[in-house]
Amino acid sequence: MTFGTFDVLHVGHVLILERARALGDQLIVGVSSDELNFSKKGRRPIYSQKDRVHIISALRCVDEVFIEESLEKKGDYLREHRASVLVMGDDWAGRFDEFKSICEVVYLPRTPSISTTEIIEVIRQAT
Repeated sequence: MTFGTFDVLHVGHVLILERARALGDQLIVGVSSDELNFSKKGRRPIYSQKDRVHIISALRCVDEVFIEESLEKKGDYLREHRASVLVMGDDWAGRFDEFKSICEVVYLPRTPSISTTEIIEVIRQAT
């Protein structure tokens, strides 16, 4: 299982999802709701949660997608979906260790020089 906003999907997202899928029999992805993203980042995603769920669901490495409504429910989501591994990018290293009593926690290296925030800024500056 992994979680993310997955706004402005890029190769870094695809690579981490493919690597996460390779760690198990299936990959379940929690996509942050529009409201959760706003509370975390102070802005709404470029794409709606409906569109982001549709995009992530279309990837062949993803088996199931659900809406993550609350950061405080991560443990509940892991238990509900019977996750054996939680996979996150290494920029979150250590921040999800509290879930090691529920499942294995793995932090994968992110793709260098790729950031959704940077992509959005480049697009904004170009317009």
